[in-house]
Amino acid sequence: MDRIQTFLQDPTIIKLLYVLLALVLIWVGIKVINRGIGKYISDNSTRYQARKMASFTGYILFFLAVMLIFNYKLSSLTLALGVAGAGIAFALQEVIVSIAGFLAILSGNFYKVGDRVQLGGIKGDVVDIGVLRTTLMELGDWVAGDLYNGKMVRIANSFVFKEPVFNYSGDFPFLWDELKIPVKTECDYKYCKEVFLKILEEEVGEFADHSKLSWEKLTQQLYVEKAKVDPMVTLTFDENWITFTFRYVVSFNTRRGTKDRIFSRVLDAVAESSGKIKIASAAVEITAFPEKTIL
Repeated sequence: MDRIQTFLQDPTIIKLLYVLLALVLIWVGIKVINRGIGKYISDNSTRYQARKMASFTGYILFFLAVMLIFNYKLSSLTLALGVAGAGIAFALQEVIVSIAGFLAILSGNFYKVGDRVQLGGIKGDVVDIGVLRTTLMELGDWVAGDLYNGKMVRIANSFVFKEPVFNYSGDFPFLWDELKIPVKTECDYKYCKEVFLKILEEEVGEFADHSKLSWEKLTQQLYVEKAKVDPMVTLTFDENWITFTFRYVVSFNTRRGTKDRIFSRVLDAVAESSGKIKIASAAVEITAFPEKTIL
């Protein structure tokens, strides 16, 4: 019994018990906050960011609690950091900038979990935002089109200060896309344009209706002009063929599938047109052969 009393009267042991108590209280507090976040915040992205911020705040509170328990004075801490500041800044500059990048990402609307972005030349969907790194499910590379290749890429958050951040699904979660169809010059171009425009309206007209609302909201937040989001078909021609350009708005994650459906519909229209639509192709005509020289 005396040993236990002596053990508990040790100032270091008491302080360690206080540290343990502070850790438990902070841990319980974060659990309660996260439960409230899950209950009152319905948006998945906002809920994820709020939980990340709660965890980060918990780390800071625990650090401050340890300082207070062991009677570290802020003035002493400031002096120590001032003396070692140059060395710390040099050794941990990437870590410090990454933490600053984490705070900027959460508060600056750079991107959120679920967005399709390009960071440091790498394109992918954001699956996690950590204190130091952002994790992407990569797209492309050896896989053609906007499809996953199976690689998980972790990029330092400091990239948001060093390089441009391309967000394909931020405030305006739609993309403009184009495809070109060459037809022979003897085709009925008016009929072709009418058929092609009908295909576009049937395939992507719904996207255009939704994108109008998103674009109007964006024009209220940023200085951008009103843009045409309705599907349109334009043509150009030269001595070889007529080229029809399809321009339309599509969701960022259905771009490849939409192109497949449009191309399939165009081929069906060609087959059903009774010769009114003929796909053009390059041809090479040889008019003469060089004379054979006998040595």
